[in-house]
Amino acid sequence: MQIDDEEARLILAAEDCELSVFKKIHKFSKYEDRIIRSLIAHGPVLVRGGRGSGKSALLIEAFNRIKESYTTVFGVYLSLRHLPLLRSRGDEYEKIFCRLLVDSINKELAIKEHSELEIDSDFNIGDLQQALVKLSSTLSSRIVLLFDDAAHIGRETSLEEFFSIFRTISSSTVSCKAAIYPGVTNFGVRFDVYNDATVIDISRDESREDFTDFFVGVINTRYPTLLQNTSESLKNNKLANFLGRAVVGNMRALIYACNRLSELDGKKIDLQELSDCLNFLSSNYYWALLDEVAPKLGKYEPLVEPCRDFTEALFTHVTKEKISTSVLIHRDLVQKYSKLFEILEYVGFITRREVSRAMKSGGGRGSRFILNLCHLLEKTQGSRLTIELLNSWLSKGDEFSEIYKNSSVLSIDLPTLSDETELAILDMDIDYLKKSKAYPYGLTEAKITKLKEANIQTIGKLAEASDNDLIAIPTIGNGFLNRIRNVVGQAIWM
Repeated sequence: MQIDDEEARLILAAEDCELSVFKKIHKFSKYEDRIIRSLIAHGPVLVRGGRGSGKSALLIEAFNRIKESYTTVFGVYLSLRHLPLLRSRGDEYEKIFCRLLVDSINKELAIKEHSELEIDSDFNIGDLQQALVKLSSTLSSRIVLLFDDAAHIGRETSLEEFFSIFRTISSSTVSCKAAIYPGVTNFGVRFDVYNDATVIDISRDESREDFTDFFVGVINTRYPTLLQNTSESLKNNKLANFLGRAVVGNMRALIYACNRLSELDGKKIDLQELSDCLNFLSSNYYWALLDEVAPKLGKYEPLVEPCRDFTEALFTHVTKEKISTSVLIHRDLVQKYSKLFEILEYVGFITRREVSRAMKSGGGRGSRFILNLCHLLEKTQGSRLTIELLNSWLSKGDEFSEIYKNSSVLSIDLPTLSDETELAILDMDIDYLKKSKAYPYGLTEAKITKLKEANIQTIGKLAEASDNDLIAIPTIGNGFLNRIRNVVGQAIWM
């Protein structure tokens, strides 16, 4: 199926899609089909991946397939993009979480015409666990709970409560699934990530046989003429392969790249156009993302500048060595700069391929990271893509640079972090949500003016406003309410 070109450009997040549009623009590889089956099957699962990597799409697709094809599975999808959850912990977090989950369960029961089985919204987590077991027995169905946005990169304190609940309500008939970010997640003392769940890293690995086919399918769905409009050097699906590799498999970055290339007005895509696209993404997407992410990091916001220095040092080193597009970094350095790696993987500068691999010459063990080609090209002399460089990057196999424990390459000073602090994004003026490169489906000047007239000045206030409060504002009806929620969700969580 094909969709309107403008529609394809604007939809960046799976959770912002209407069901009919979701089905049209999302493609899943055989590898991803296996992940989706794991999300539907029995047992707790954590899907881990960076910003825009496709975690939400996998959870939503699993939920859709349950509803369409599984008569003995009762599925519930719940996005945890709720500001009160970010601001609470302990008993308060549990109370809010239970209310949100019960509301979602009761909504699905009503859809299935089982309103008589609705669960009490005042249950605590122990009562809810028992109610879920009873519901499973009454429905003669397994229950699969799909929790999206369970982790927030700038707020770890509430995650301990979430994973405690995750563990408590999991049982032989209730399977919990959740999407989390890579890196240092605070699982808490009650949750053993290696024993209490199966962790699946979303890794659109360039070495997989279906890597090219997957990106061909995605691009042809959203941009049906793009792959046909290439020079000879990029034909035979080489462009799709290279773009997927350039953005280390990240779907949101791929959409930005394709948007850029589709603006050529019929001009054939050659190496010069591809060079311009990658350089544009490096300067206007990846570096801009660090600015966008900064106010969402809470106490980790001071790490943004060290992230910049770290990235410069890492990519410059690999470019000088001219060995490969990946690097093996000693585990002690990975541990020392763990939050920097988490932020950079979240933004998409890098992605981890192997957790532990032996280094050469008995230098210990390290983690192997793939580097995005956009920033690698920026660091290459001339910042210009040649056919030799393109073929070299696409043909690199198991070669990689190495950074040893005592290397001075990654010698970055880290600031002292304060205790848990409020996310700076919440105090920012709602002007920040204007339609822009960061928020391509953001709010118009007129709507922002109406919100401010209603004394909603900050993003935090907008997030706290109830649906009824927003609908009561002139020119903001039910149709625009969803856009407001999506833009606020992107601002705080994405």
